[in-house]
Amino acid sequence: MSDATLGRAPAAARAFRPATQETPWVRWTLIVIAVAGLGILVAAPLIVVFAEALGEGWAAVIESLGHRDARSAIRLTLTIAAIAVPLNAVFGIAAAWLITKFDFRGKAFLITLIDLPFSVSPVVAGLCIVLMFGANSFAGGWLVANGMPIVFAVPGIVLATLFVTFPFVARELIPVMIEQGRAEEEAALTLGASGWRVFRTVTLPNIRWALLYGVLLSNARAMGEFGAVAVVSGKIRGQTATMPITIEMLYNEYLSVAAFGMAALLTLLALVTLLLKAGLEIRHADQLAAFRRL
Repeated sequence: MSDATLGRAPAAARAFRPATQETPWVRWTLIVIAVAGLGILVAAPLIVVFAEALGEGWAAVIESLGHRDARSAIRLTLTIAAIAVPLNAVFGIAAAWLITKFDFRGKAFLITLIDLPFSVSPVVAGLCIVLMFGANSFAGGWLVANGMPIVFAVPGIVLATLFVTFPFVARELIPVMIEQGRAEEEAALTLGASGWRVFRTVTLPNIRWALLYGVLLSNARAMGEFGAVAVVSGKIRGQTATMPITIEMLYNEYLSVAAFGMAALLTLLALVTLLLKAGLEIRHADQLAAFRRL
């Protein structure tokens, strides 16, 4: 090999330097941009919400949250989440099981339907529910005549929340169940276990962390949903007004302390959900590392 070739080798090696060996100023620039973006888009709004809520002291916030309409909104939001999230967990498990454990024509179309709430505007989803179950529709008219209204009532809010939160559980479970494959379930069936026992003792333990992760995400979206619920609820104060809707109504009435107090409470609920999710991720990571060391 010539000296010229040897002289060119170090230059060629430097030209193909790995991306992880960037200069310090590049790394610090990226860090500053990321931190600034998080500060402007995430931290600053949270600080403003709590600062505005506590502008007149804790007593004003507690008084506003103790109002009858505020208590009704909190109770309704928690009730809707308590109904929608378990149902979504059941539907998500069933959809993920069907997609990952069986081969059939139309599987790609089914996956597309599961992803539909991600692409369709929540307002459009609410309008579809109104068209299907409103008083002017055949089904809605019959239900109203028999004292079971869907639109402008709690069932309509539940349907809207189910639609917008449906993909979270299924989308968390599908990659996990694909990675695990079918070998363990097939082995259990070969040993004589029933289908329910296979699910309870083999499948469910393997997907429990992904299931809890999806449930937490679904719960956070259920409590904070506004667009679809605003269309189907009618915004009836004290009856069908959830926490996000109540916040908008209070803010439009220039009741800033009450509006930001409710917003701060909703933010705290979301932060608790995120803390639980982070705890699950840490615990899951520790267990996965322990499993790989075996």
